[in-house]
Amino acid sequence: MTASGCARSIRVMNDSPRLTASKRQEQAERDKRLARALRQNLHRRKQQARAKGQRETPSAGDRETEDPPA
Repeated sequence: MTASGCARSIRVMNDSPRLTASKRQEQAERDKRLARALRQNLHRRKQQARAKGQRETPSAGDRETEDPPA
């Protein structure tokens, strides 16, 4: 059997029509919670990256005390 023959025998899963109204509402609430958690995680990671960047950036005083490159 060829790959195209296999593809015809496999149906696409579609759960939406079988969901009841309450299940759809639960799914929507879950999606909202997930989106909120992802946004909070993104903000936290950005803050951490900014803080890390500030620590790694040498100040003007630090550059003057370093030895010149060889």
